[in-house]
Amino acid sequence: MLEIDDVHVGYHHSTVLHGVCVEVPKDGVAAVLGHNGAGKSTLLRAAVGLLTPTRGTVRLDGEDITRRKPHERVSRAMAYVPQGQQVFGHLTTAENLQLVADGRKRGRAATDEALDLFPALRALSNRRAGLLSGGQRQQLAIARALVTTPRILLLDEPTEGIQPSLVAEIEETILALAARGGLSVLLVEQHVGFAMRAAQRHYILEAGRVTSCGAGGKEAELAVREALSV
Repeated sequence: MLEIDDVHVGYHHSTVLHGVCVEVPKDGVAAVLGHNGAGKSTLLRAAVGLLTPTRGTVRLDGEDITRRKPHERVSRAMAYVPQGQQVFGHLTTAENLQLVADGRKRGRAATDEALDLFPALRALSNRRAGLLSGGQRQQLAIARALVTTPRILLLDEPTEGIQPSLVAEIEETILALAARGGLSVLLVEQHVGFAMRAAQRHYILEAGRVTSCGAGGKEAELAVREALSV
């Protein structure tokens, strides 16, 4: 589905990723784990086109999209939820979703489907997004991405800084999305248990390099924790 092959990328004259290879399976989840500063967010930014690799390729369904702009990748059914519960704070919950739904053939239906996944947002439809809790903003950010009906979803630490009562809801939703098929997910996540439950394959980044990779699942969780010393 999504292949990141021998990618070198960074900021200005500083290289952050050094020959990284990651593959996201079709209708499956690949989890990227690592400590802060390992290059996980940089990897997602390269995948979505916000950074252009100096070497290596990014392929989507076999097509080389390394030089494609972000909006071209979105038109190919890629969606990205960056770190930090990013929403339009001055707009209401409903307006945040409507902004994405407008002009899309399945805009209304996709919005209803996203709200079915996060039913608490329906009661908050008229509240400004800037007044939502961190967890509610993250739910809204994911719902807004899903309104685009992506085939591949990039999630950057979706449970970071969120109250425990909503972490479980977000985890369950992502697991449900992964289980129902039709969607591939590249997940950057600090919560090892959740990441390994969701993923068919995992990658550990350290100082911009993949130091180990393997299958996902509960059986591999202990080895990953030992590798990360968590």
